[in-house]
Formats: sequence, C-alpha cells, structure tokens
Amino acid sequence: MEFANKEYLFLLLLLIPYLIWYLMYRKKSEPTLRMSDTNVYRYAPRSWKVLFMPLLPLLRIAVFVLVVLILARPQTQNSWKNQSVEGIDIMLAMDVSTSMLAEDLRPNRIEAAKQVAAEFIIGRPNDNIGLTIFAGEAFTQCPMTTDHASLLNLLQGVRTDIAARGLIEDGTAIGMGLANAVSRLKDSKAKSRVVILLTDGSNNRGDLSPMTAAEIAKSLGIRVYTIGVGTNGTAPYPMQVAGGVQYVSVPVEIDSKTLSSIAAATEGDFYRATNNRELQNIYKEIDKLEKSKLNVKKFSKRYEAYQPFALAAVLILLLEILLRITVFRKLP
Repeated sequence: MEFANKEYLFLLLLLIPYLIWYLMYRKKSEPTLRMSDTNVYRYAPRSWKVLFMPLLPLLRIAVFVLVVLILARPQTQNSWKNQSVEGIDIMLAMDVSTSMLAEDLRPNRIEAAKQVAAEFIIGRPNDNIGLTIFAGEAFTQCPMTTDHASLLNLLQGVRTDIAARGLIEDGTAIGMGLANAVSRLKDSKAKSRVVILLTDGSNNRGDLSPMTAAEIAKSLGIRVYTIGVGTNGTAPYPMQVAGGVQYVSVPVEIDSKTLSSIAAATEGDFYRATNNRELQNIYKEIDKLEKSKLNVKKFSKRYEAYQPFALAAVLILLLEILLRITVFRKLP
C-alpha cells in the first residue's frame, strides 16, 4: 500500500504537542476533594472506571490518525503475480447459424447453449478457455484466457443475426469451426487440450471438411467433444413475416455420423442434446476432464483503499461518544 498525498502524514506530528498538553495539564482539570488525612485510602483498590478513563483520549487520537490516513489517500499498488494452478486448455466452438434460433430448447438453441457454456466457464476458474463461433465461416470470438469475466462478456454478445445481417456467410461450416479452434490450441503447452464443438446441423459450407480438421486435431493430440443440439424430428422456428413472427416446423438434420467420427478420431466423445437438461448434463460430464498445471500471470490494478480506514474512524468515534455520555459521564 502507498499514499497518493504523503504530505498529509505530517499532520501526525500534531499528536506530539497534544500528548504533552494532556500529560501535563490533565490533573489540573480533574475534580479534587480536600481531606485532613488520606491514610485510610492508601491501600484502597482503584475502580475500573478510573483504570479505563485514559481510554477516551486514546480513542480520540485513533480517530485523528485514521482521518489523516484518509486524507493521505491510501492506494493499493499495480502488481503482477505468477501463480501455478490446475487446469486445461479448452476452446469452445459454437454454431451461430440462423438455425440456432429454433425453439426446441428454451428459450432457443443459441441462448440455451450460451447459458450452459457460461455455467461451464464459471465452474472452471483456473482453465484457459477460448471461444470460436462459426456459421458459413469461422472466426475467434475470444482467444484462450483465464480472464473469464471478459470471456463471459464476449459469450453473452454472441448473436445469430451476424449471418442474417450478412456479416458472415450463413450455413454450417463444421470443418472451418473446428480448424479455427484447433489453430488456437496447437501451440499450447498444457498436458490436456480440448475442443468442445456444438452444432445443430450438418456441414454444408467451408473449404475444409470436418474429417480433415479432425485429422489435424488428432495429429496435434487435441481431443474433440462434439455435441449435436436439437430435438428429434422437427422443431419450431420463428420466421419473420410482415407484421410479426410466424412459427414454422423445420426438420432437424444433425449429421450424427460425422460428429461421432470426429470424436472417435480424436479420442473424444459425441453427445446428443434434445433438451436443456441433457445439454447441462453433457457439460457436467465434460467437466470431469483431467487437469494439468498451468502458469498464470495475474494483474492487480491500483484502487483507492480508504474505505476500511473511514469505517474504522466512524465506529471508533461513535464508541468514544457513547462511552463519554454513558460509562464515563461526568457530573457538572
């Protein structure tokens, strides 16, 4: 801890004349009683009130010291801290094609996937986790990081309308999404490296086939867990029409064979989630992955640290006032 306004600390020198005045003149202000002989009181015990009477000025001095420290603006220091933690490196590859708006999961597939992924991230505070999103194209939404607050903010900002607005091509490029995630893990030094790929369709876009991307992941020792999300049969899909939204039933076409082959080739697992509960259970199952040691460098930002001193000053002042008007009250 350091002080931004160190010059205010010189005010503490005022305590010296105050203590001198108190020690020299306090007896003159104390009430006295003239007696012919005090020999009878020589061995009389002193009451506890007399013993604790000096407590009041000490409390007042403590309040003064705390106020001076507040004026000096105590602050924490910016610091970097190296720390070894248990964790693995994980990339989440999430499908954000427009079909993820289907409402066979509640409130829809994309929001259900985001909610469960957020719970997964919160439950693994020591892991390096990143996020890749893909539709007809793929890009990294967040590189691997232990700053999960930033990752969660970027996850919450994921929307399916980026394809609808033409920012990326619509469709499902599973191979491109997997390859993008794998590229973020290829230089990782962690013992365990994992991709969790979630999609609701079959590969119909991209220049790289899903199995080619899986072979790349296998060669790098990266396990891939694949999740097919969506009910069986048909699902309600909100179609924008003039004057509102009309729901239509669309077929659920998940390429389970390809997703299963990707997982098998990389020694991962394939899961099907037809509702929210199954999706939560899948992430809980993946949460049981092994851990390995990671070296993490954490940054602590400077902030004002006067609050504990202010709280202590108020409490001590109230205590001094309470004792003065009750226990140590003086009669006129």
